[in-house]
Amino acid sequence: MKEVIKQVILDSIKIKELINIELVEEIAKIIIDSLKNNGKLLICGNGGSAAQAQHFSAELIGRFEKERKSLPAISLTTDTSNLTAIGNDYGFDKIFSRQVEALGSSNDVLFCLSTSGNSENIIQAINVASNKSIKIITLLGKDGGKITQLPGSHIIINAQNTARIQETHILIIHILCKLIEDELC
Repeated sequence: MKEVIKQVILDSIKIKELINIELVEEIAKIIIDSLKNNGKLLICGNGGSAAQAQHFSAELIGRFEKERKSLPAISLTTDTSNLTAIGNDYGFDKIFSRQVEALGSSNDVLFCLSTSGNSENIIQAINVASNKSIKIITLLGKDGGKITQLPGSHIIINAQNTARIQETHILIIHILCKLIEDELC
């Protein structure tokens, strides 16, 4: 068991060392600029990425490391009435795009998480955001999938293991929270 534990830790470290620091800084600036200009963050993902969307929103609305004013962030994964109504009436592929259509404005940022980069509901949300001139940021895994062909700033964690991708995504989210707080507090 100890060898398995050590190998998982080493694999996680190896993947984290490949993070594109300049791109993380660039997307932090996009988010900070949006928040400074009365924009908000709309965050979405499926499964474990949905949990990370909620986590990111909670860190901004609550606090990360500093006492500060609450920052506007909405996890599009949390309203079960919206999700089930949209899913039932329009299909699962529309659960995020309908919310972006209703809630998004040009000062906002759509922040998407997808370990595959091929989630149709994320693709449709990006298309709506693009049509509304909403800035788009994605955290992706594997080769980035279809989403890399769409507008936006894409951080790709080039790994095959979903757990390692998600661990790296949450690290990037925490880095973004720190950079946002440092700049806005």
